[in-house]
Amino acid sequence: MKVTVDINVLLDVFQKREPHYAASARVLAMVQQSEVTGVFPAHGFTTLYYLVRKHATRPDAEAAMDDVPRNFEVGNLEAVGWARARSLPMTDFEDAVEAVVADETHSEFIITRNTGDFAHSPVPAVTPVEFLSQFAPS
Repeated sequence: MKVTVDINVLLDVFQKREPHYAASARVLAMVQQSEVTGVFPAHGFTTLYYLVRKHATRPDAEAAMDDVPRNFEVGNLEAVGWARARSLPMTDFEDAVEAVVADETHSEFIITRNTGDFAHSPVPAVTPVEFLSQFAPS
């Protein structure tokens, strides 16, 4: 199974954000252990670096930049994908781009804590807790 993982799930782990840390960490562990294939949208790398660096250290941010592409497929769009994102009936362009990345990479779900932002996504969004309740090994 392939899933696109929203930046908020990664940040839950890198910043140890409670009460979300445990579920998000389990999702990332599933990706790291190849229980699922994770996709991370390329446009999120600069934001991920910035936020990890802001709340931790430069070595922590650099470690995140090494860890993510080692464990995730990087989802990138061509010009037509960016145009498609603009045409989606979504209020946040970044979320629309992520939805198109998920669709073009054939992800079955977007794992995010902001499922409402993806109501008009071509790929269904689920929270880490919802995903784990359905797909985590016992």
